[in-house]
Amino acid sequence: MASDGKAPLDVIASSLRRERERAGLSLTEVARRAGVAKSTLSQLESGTGNPSVETLWALSVALDIQFAQLIDPPKPRVQVIRADEGPVVRSERTDYQATLVSSCPPNARRDVYRLAVEPGPARESDPHLPGVVEHVVISAGRALVGVIEDPVELGPGDYIAYPGDVAHVFQALEPGTRAVLISEHP
Repeated sequence: MASDGKAPLDVIASSLRRERERAGLSLTEVARRAGVAKSTLSQLESGTGNPSVETLWALSVALDIQFAQLIDPPKPRVQVIRADEGPVVRSERTDYQATLVSSCPPNARRDVYRLAVEPGPARESDPHLPGVVEHVVISAGRALVGVIEDPVELGPGDYIAYPGDVAHVFQALEPGTRAVLISEHP
């Protein structure tokens, strides 16, 4: 919230655009569902206008989100597990240990990729479908990985999970960087 107690228009504008795009709805459809003029919604998404509580409430209902997500959007949930962290299970018969970094939720679909990345320009990915979560484990080298506004530097054995339905990045910091990427779809 701004110091004057009003939600900043740019936060409302970006929240409205993001949530409308995640829902896959047109400007016209959201305006219709909320019972507001399309021009009003257009102004709000462009960061102008003077939204009332009632208008914002109607838009949050139309988008099926909590009211607070329009004025104080949730931060992406990012989980990092370093190479020496996580629950470890060891074998009695051999030199083998397994570390659980992410259990699969029921009915989840996952795609697994091996990545071979060299230093250079970052690979910036546009948001994927709503609900996609990406998991990355670095096996060799170092990389900046995660949400584009706040990537995390990772080294061998480090793990990160981040929302794939927001802009994200992978940038190798050392030659021979290798990783496993798991893209989880709802």
